[in-house]
Amino acid sequence: MKIGKMDVKNRFVRSATCEGMANPTGEVSNSLIKVIKILAKGDVGVNIPGYMYVHPFGRVFKHQTGIHSDAMIPGLKKLVDLVHEENGKIVFQLAHAGLQPVLRLIGTTPIAPSMRITNPMTMSRPKETTEDEIKDSINDYALAAKRAMEAGADGIQIHAAHGYMINQFISPFYNKRKDNWGDNEENLFRYLKEVIVGVRKVISMDISLIVKLNTHDYAPKDGITPCLAAKYSKWLVELGIDALEIICESTSHSMFNMCRGSVPVKEMVQFLPDKMKPMGEQFFKKMVGKFELQEGYNLETAKIIKPLLDAIPLILVGGFRTVTLMEDIIENKIADFISMSRPFIREPLLVKSIKKNLMKKVSCISCNRCLAALPNNFPIKCYVNKFPEKYKHQLLT
Repeated sequence: MKIGKMDVKNRFVRSATCEGMANPTGEVSNSLIKVIKILAKGDVGVNIPGYMYVHPFGRVFKHQTGIHSDAMIPGLKKLVDLVHEENGKIVFQLAHAGLQPVLRLIGTTPIAPSMRITNPMTMSRPKETTEDEIKDSINDYALAAKRAMEAGADGIQIHAAHGYMINQFISPFYNKRKDNWGDNEENLFRYLKEVIVGVRKVISMDISLIVKLNTHDYAPKDGITPCLAAKYSKWLVELGIDALEIICESTSHSMFNMCRGSVPVKEMVQFLPDKMKPMGEQFFKKMVGKFELQEGYNLETAKIIKPLLDAIPLILVGGFRTVTLMEDIIENKIADFISMSRPFIREPLLVKSIKKNLMKKVSCISCNRCLAALPNNFPIKCYVNKFPEKYKHQLLT
């Protein structure tokens, strides 16, 4: 199977997952190297470390991996070499978080297409981007793509989901602009289009270009819907992308639509100061029971979008747990690749187990304690048995 000119040895993709293991300045750490090495030995077809910030103002987490500086290249090359040693392929996901960073982390007010949307996670409003800032941020993606190529990556994934910067520009919920960067569907799409064009100019044709697209914001008011996502998908085909991965949700407004399952209230508020914990608990308790896992929850959207892609492969993520469903999706040509995140956190060698017919169902129970690790500045791993206490973690860091 091919993605662009990239030969992929099987149909499995490790969906981009913020490992929370980089050094505080964004460089690849030994801990991250160990994780990618295990995944590479697990025989996954495409490994997507994630998500890498293209500018310091676009990072969300303290230990998020960076691709914003040439100083990142040596560490990124180590990840590439590990994957290539196991005959796998590695794709770097490029992202800017837009309105989602917190002031204490980036040292300035976050930027976004519009300032009219409050981030409910931080209760703050962003600064509206100027024309120059928009052009600079588009160039940040191109520079990051060039670094990925220099590090030897097989592909680039443009992150246009999860309510981050590109998602904010292409969504009518976030983007309230009345200029050439908003106000109608063509202008909403313009930012993503310019990012793709800019990236294509700096990478060789041997580098596969993938887009991760949000197909439903689940926002309080009209945002991206499957209908609008279908239109964007057609335009992405015309731009010549090599593959499309589809997902749903906005991290700031509907995070558990992305990671459906349990809502770990205690763990999600552990990082908050004591005086803010009651408000945080109230916020997350309202979500309990509303996001139970439905296996393949992006499946119906895939049925809409796949026929629009011509020969371009569709990568489908969204709560896959049983091998039977994965096989049905591929056999019925609903999607071309099966993408997973949480199952690989718990079982990095699961592809080998499936190939040996040793596994019919992954063991991830979607407790989502792994998701709670990031705001607590813990590394991503399976915490189903025990979640670390805050004070102990602070003593270790």
